[in-house]
Amino acid sequence: MLHPAMLSKPLKKGYVQCTACEHFCAIAPEGMGKCGIRRNYDGALYLVVYGEAAALHVDPVEKKPLYHFLPTQRVLSLGTLGCNFTCQFCQNWQISQSGASAVVAGRPSRLPKTSKVESALALPADLVEHCRLHAIPMLAYTYNEPAVFFEYAYDTAKLAHEQGIRNIFVSSGFETLAALELIEPYLDAINVDLKAWSDTFYRQVCGTRIQPVLRNIEHIVRQTRIWIEITTLLIPGLNDDEAELREMAGWLASLSPDLPWHLSAFHPDYHLLDRPPTPHRTLLRAWEIGKEAGLRYVYLGNVHDGDRESTCCPACRTLLISRSWYAVRQHWREPGVCHGCGLRVPGVWK
Repeated sequence: MLHPAMLSKPLKKGYVQCTACEHFCAIAPEGMGKCGIRRNYDGALYLVVYGEAAALHVDPVEKKPLYHFLPTQRVLSLGTLGCNFTCQFCQNWQISQSGASAVVAGRPSRLPKTSKVESALALPADLVEHCRLHAIPMLAYTYNEPAVFFEYAYDTAKLAHEQGIRNIFVSSGFETLAALELIEPYLDAINVDLKAWSDTFYRQVCGTRIQPVLRNIEHIVRQTRIWIEITTLLIPGLNDDEAELREMAGWLASLSPDLPWHLSAFHPDYHLLDRPPTPHRTLLRAWEIGKEAGLRYVYLGNVHDGDRESTCCPACRTLLISRSWYAVRQHWREPGVCHGCGLRVPGVWK
């Protein structure tokens, strides 16, 4: 359904500029932004999938992935059509890359029945009530980039916050600072996907730029109270160069040695079918690089590696949280405090 955009600016000749993400699309009358779901009608910008959930699931919070944020808790995960990235390896491409083709011109109140993706009407109040009735303590805006359905995410997050329900963004990190500042009072955690250390990779493989992502990560770490973790999907031959990984890890450690870094294994998907799955040895070397750079919490994902999925005290190596895929067990007597040496582990534990 249509909803006026919060983040926009009128331009000449009926054009309107979207200010939700760093593309800053200047959209012609009856046109749409790169995401395919933000459209110009009569010189005003609208989100056309407000309340339209293309994906809605209850997940463990570890799946986001967030390892230092309310471990073992459930989260209601929401996504819509559309995305501001065009990643050739996208694992959610059926919804993220469906915006332009699935949303018809005109003034739709629902997605067309011819859409390849089924949608469900799930208004903000419906989502929050579902969490309340089923004792789900968190909502995550994920599967596609939450900045592109910002108004839907914002209204839901604000209402959830009023009910004591936490909010999580799983993001490419390409939001404008204006978007981050608007959502910050209601956003409790974010996982930012730092896809590579190369602007060439971002431009050629994802259709975007790296600099806004780096700026936003630094802004969140240094200027906000939002808990942040970082994920990098390692793609053989594209973003797994050791020198680049050392630079990336060193930069993350310079922001905070306590910043969790998730290194995930790639599998062929969407348009990137000519690359093999990430070898385990590549993940192990990247893990070592993160540790050598001074990062205290480096994790492997999309593989079974209990030692490197688990959280250990960086001071005395006591096992604090053991993980095997999404089977999670907390070992400490007081959440967030090592029972071996008393070190306080950064995170949101209760």
